[in-house]
Amino acid sequence: MPELVIEAGRTERQYWRDLWRYRELFYFLAWRDILVRYKQTVIGIAWAVVRPLLMTIIFTVFAGKVAGLKAPAEVPHALLVMAAMLPWQFFATAMTEASNSLVGNANLISKIYFPRLIVPASSVITSFVDFLITLGLMGLMMVWYQFLPDWRLAALPLFMLLAFGASFGVGLWLCALNVKYRDFRYIIPFIVQFGVYVSPVIFTSSDIQKRLGQPVSQFFALNPLVGIIDGFRWSLLDGQTPLDFRDLLMSLMVVLLLISSGLWYFRKMERTFADVI
Repeated sequence: MPELVIEAGRTERQYWRDLWRYRELFYFLAWRDILVRYKQTVIGIAWAVVRPLLMTIIFTVFAGKVAGLKAPAEVPHALLVMAAMLPWQFFATAMTEASNSLVGNANLISKIYFPRLIVPASSVITSFVDFLITLGLMGLMMVWYQFLPDWRLAALPLFMLLAFGASFGVGLWLCALNVKYRDFRYIIPFIVQFGVYVSPVIFTSSDIQKRLGQPVSQFFALNPLVGIIDGFRWSLLDGQTPLDFRDLLMSLMVVLLLISSGLWYFRKMERTFADVI
């Protein structure tokens, strides 16, 4: 068992090394959250399949029948929506779970020392398990529609990494703010509900450009999920939907900004967590 040395300033100097030293706590928190999520629900792990499937059906009907939006000729509309639901559902779930992670572990945080960054990170990992289950559902749907991906599928892990980074960066901001300002727990559901309509889930980025013009499209691309969702569709659907590499670069820059600023603010507020939580 590693020796714990109490020394002035040691926490700041050894913080990133302590993340590795406390890796078992990270595994424990992530595994605990996974067990709680799936064991204490009526339908268990099936919930990770039912929720995105129902939303895909609703959005497909709304986009195709009500809004009159059309998918590329060779792509079933359900696959177009489901390919966007993958990163969006992961982002929304991870953001929500991470925002409540510190408050939910208040007893642990107020009693012992460990790098608090472990807590939101473990909640994002837990949401990633849901994402993998939904990715399996996407695979089954592609088999059902007899739609097989091509070489672009090899780029999918890169877009998954971007989705993870966006979720982690926003989660760091929200969990730190939620400790100090408890009103943020009421704002987060609104962010999730509003976010789905400003992300290309029901429609595509090209629809925005065609209907609203290039200036609006460029402003729209400031949403990091635009490039991420476009990347998922491009890699899963044989490139049938276009991938604007300028939008992708913008998403990468915004994600890096979210992570760096989120780490800065989280570390700034971390020393007060035990006192105000």
